[in-house]
Amino acid sequence: MSSTKYDYVIVGGGIVGLSTAMQLQQSFPEKKILLLEKENQFAKHQTGHNSGVIHAGVYYAPGSLKADFCKRGVAATLAFCAEHNIKVEQCGKLLVATNELELERMGALFERCLENGLDVELLTQAQLKEREPNIIGLGAIFAKDTGIVNYQQVSMAMAKQFEKLGGEARLNHEVTDLNESADHVTVFANHEGKSEEFKTDFLITCSGLMADRTTRMLGIKTDFQIIPFRGEYYQLPAKYNNIVKHLIYPIPDPELPFLGVHLTRMIDGTVTVGPNAVQGWKREGYGKINISLHDVLDMIRFKGFWKVLQANYKTGLVETWNSWWKPGYLKLVQKYCPQLTVNDLTPYPAGIRAQAVMNDGTLVHDFLFAESPRSLHVCNAPSPAATSAIPIGEYIINRLPPA
Repeated sequence: MSSTKYDYVIVGGGIVGLSTAMQLQQSFPEKKILLLEKENQFAKHQTGHNSGVIHAGVYYAPGSLKADFCKRGVAATLAFCAEHNIKVEQCGKLLVATNELELERMGALFERCLENGLDVELLTQAQLKEREPNIIGLGAIFAKDTGIVNYQQVSMAMAKQFEKLGGEARLNHEVTDLNESADHVTVFANHEGKSEEFKTDFLITCSGLMADRTTRMLGIKTDFQIIPFRGEYYQLPAKYNNIVKHLIYPIPDPELPFLGVHLTRMIDGTVTVGPNAVQGWKREGYGKINISLHDVLDMIRFKGFWKVLQANYKTGLVETWNSWWKPGYLKLVQKYCPQLTVNDLTPYPAGIRAQAVMNDGTLVHDFLFAESPRSLHVCNAPSPAATSAIPIGEYIINRLPPA
């Protein structure tokens, strides 16, 4: 079997992999760079199944990679969209407090926003009502820099730019094995039933839902595993396309890694409701009933999974119930938008969140990387990874050994 040699090979054609490939080719125009994507198009998984929100960075701990990447990512994303004529809108986000506990949490969240240097404003109940007549609450945080975009369009523009700069991208190439030697990494891939191999001086993986499996291929010792969580959405009928002017989010529970069910104005003019957070039993399971024996066995053999289950079983039961019982899901929205009814929740594609979990059951909230002498792996790229894709790519390139 013959193989082709590259200076860099990047595995994963989501927005993080594409951003990294594009910027790497910009930084080293003389280098031979290959991007491999197993699907027949880019951005088919997490990138293509999210809310399309350009996050301002409201929730993230000051000094964390999330906070830094997100704040810089907003400006970088807007600039990229302007350069490539991609439609984007900075409509702002309202985080609405609907009871006294949420009002207390809202105060702490507002202080975090100020620590992160964000352009935010506290709204009273009357000011909230003036801004959003269809929303009820005791008050809100107005995050002015939050926007909306279609991240698949952003990803396609990055792919086009990467190839324009001289990069090579191959779809329908699923990586099946990796082997690292002293002077190169060999990448084995399946392409339409045929085995191919590529040699590279350095490997970068941005494989999302498969991040732990790619590190295992190289025998890199890590103490995490990817646990999938389904995020289920609904779409509102067209008559509600103007029900809100901003994105409407609840005040999140700081003990949980998920932001709660929200109303999102999409860049195409529609409005979605969601997502929830339900335990997934298949890493790429986007239908209503999805089970993969391989994925389930991976989870139940991992002690961190059982610790997460034990620590969050009450929340998990509620989320699962609301997944199957639409009126329960509806209540999560009605607390700030009471006029909606069960019939207003129409089908919309689900997403899967790749959540890195440590052996001790700790959920990894920040970005996580692993490396070997000739490889660097993005192991956890949680929301706001899409917003932060350009700064993440810069960070990865700065961590590479000297060319």
